[in-house]
Amino acid sequence: MISHVYERTQKLSEVQGFEVTVAVVTDDDRIEEHLKNEEKCVVRVDDPVESGTERIHLAWKRHFGEEDFDFIINVQGDEPLIEKEDLKELVEFHHQSSFDIATVVQEKEIDQEFNNPNRVKAVFDEKTGQCFYFSRAAIPMDRDGGNLKHWHLHIGLYCYRAQALEKFCKNPMGSLEKIEKLEQLRALGLGMTIGATRARHPFLGVDTPEDIASVEGVLE
Repeated sequence: MISHVYERTQKLSEVQGFEVTVAVVTDDDRIEEHLKNEEKCVVRVDDPVESGTERIHLAWKRHFGEEDFDFIINVQGDEPLIEKEDLKELVEFHHQSSFDIATVVQEKEIDQEFNNPNRVKAVFDEKTGQCFYFSRAAIPMDRDGGNLKHWHLHIGLYCYRAQALEKFCKNPMGSLEKIEKLEQLRALGLGMTIGATRARHPFLGVDTPEDIASVEGVLE
């Protein structure tokens, strides 16, 4: 699955005007060996960290510190349906905005997934693109009923400006991050702003073994 995500992310380099460096950051022997056998770029970071973003920060500073990147993007390895068009739109949106961090959300109809704690919900302003909160709980709560027609699923992509990534990783976990186990809540707690684009293609993260069959069905 991680090889698949790597290859789909690499397709962003096919877009005119984009220069892309793709690397998998891991602390796992199996992942490292598999990617090296496939001659893919893999960076080993074994430091104990609280989040994937912190691991990416260490990899960037140690192995790519001389590179003049406009953005550092955390593409989580459990998003095998990622498309280059969504990555392109994410980067262009971030470039044209003042948000510290940019991410992706997917509009969903109200369904049983809305109450699934493995599906992270974003409270998202469709006009400005700003995200106000993220939760595993079913939010926003429709108090009167009948007003909430859809919700926004948060997709595991984070686009950081360099200074925003530095600020995020210099600070410890916040109380809300510890409760929900969602790293983006640390950024919000630090007063950082997060904007989001809406996905053009379907996403389905692999959060449980049962999700694999669903993803394979989409790919077929």
